[in-house]
Formats: sequence, C-alpha cells, structure tokens
Amino acid sequence: MLVAVARVELVMAQSKDETETRNKAIVTAAFDAWAAGTGSPYDLLVDDASWTIVGNAAVSGTYPTRQAFVSTVIRPFNARMRERLKPSIRQMYADGESVVIFFDAQGVARDGKPYANTYAWFFDMRDGKVVKASALFDTVTFNDFWYHVSPDLTK
Repeated sequence: MLVAVARVELVMAQSKDETETRNKAIVTAAFDAWAAGTGSPYDLLVDDASWTIVGNAAVSGTYPTRQAFVSTVIRPFNARMRERLKPSIRQMYADGESVVIFFDAQGVARDGKPYANTYAWFFDMRDGKVVKASALFDTVTFNDFWYHVSPDLTK
C-alpha cells in the first residue's frame, strides 16, 4: 500500500511540475512577444476571464470579461503612449495552475515623458489560458500618467 501511495504522489508531483513548467513557458512567450511588439499577454485571456486591479488606481476594480478589461483599461492606456510599453520580467513563479509575474515596464507617453512602473500579476490558468488575473502596481505613478496624458482617440 505504501508503494502505491508513493507512486501516486510521484505522478502527481511530476504532473504538477509539468503544468508549472508549461504555464511558465506560455507566459514567458507571451511576455517575449509583448516586448518584441508581436503580441501581448492579454492574448492569453479567455473571453470570460476576470481581471482585478487592486488598489486605488483610476481603473481599480474587477472587469468581468477580457473585452471589458481591454476596452476600459488597455486601449485607453495604449492611446496615451507615444512609444509602447515594453516589459522586463524580474521573476516568475508557478504553483500548479497559478503563475505570478513580477516585472518592470516602460515606455514613452504622448507628452514625451517616460512612463515606468513595476507590476505583480497573478494568473490563474486552465489549459494554458488565463481564466482569472489580479494586478498590483504603483497607483500613484499610474494615476499621474492616466490623468495628465490625453489619449489619442484615433487609436
């Protein structure tokens, strides 16, 4: 009986390790594409993925779908940028279907000033896709950018 339990635990551990390795690779590839300007981590979101922005940012709250999040936060953010945001991962952790990404991102706002912030994103993944996300970042820096840079409404 002890041998059977040990085998089950070994298979579960291998499966968990494989899931973590796969999810980290998927998220890393999405961040690499974002940095290269050929994709984004938002491509990983399922249609009904919820995204929560924690804290006191102008956009803090929970968005119940990918579309709600992208249209309310990401498009207006990008419309305030002259040079797109480029991420640089500091650290990434995975535990089963959860992935935590700690990263810096910087770009240039439409007013010519640099925008730089540090983020921590928490992804809950299923089958290689993000089903739920939470984000933390410096809300003072974000709010200054959001309120003082006018979006290009043609974007």
